[in-house]
Amino acid sequence: MMIFGLILCGVLLNAAAQLLLKAGMTQIGHFEFSLANAMPIGMKIMVNFPIISGLCLYVMSVVVWLLVLSRVQVSFAYPMLSIGYIVNALAAYYLFGEPLTSLRLLGIFVIIAGVYLVAQGH
Repeated sequence: MMIFGLILCGVLLNAAAQLLLKAGMTQIGHFEFSLANAMPIGMKIMVNFPIISGLCLYVMSVVVWLLVLSRVQVSFAYPMLSIGYIVNALAAYYLFGEPLTSLRLLGIFVIIAGVYLVAQGH
């Protein structure tokens, strides 16, 4: 049962990292990729607290993931990462007002079914 806790911890760290990266980029705003923008946008990214926090959480999620991979088969562990899609879809709906359409909800239920099936084989 501890392995599921580690997997969930890694998934939640990764999901939180993605949400913080999105929050940071929302603060920075849309920009065009160009050589002239490289330095000004790079500086904004380097000092943006949500982005720095998101990157730190992402590194922590990688460390947890390495612990997971040292304990279980990758063919079991990797599909469990799809739980992050569910967490991010729901969190993005509540935090950023992103749409949660019936098609996305159907996708979430398909992911839940898939994770359940993969977990049954463990």
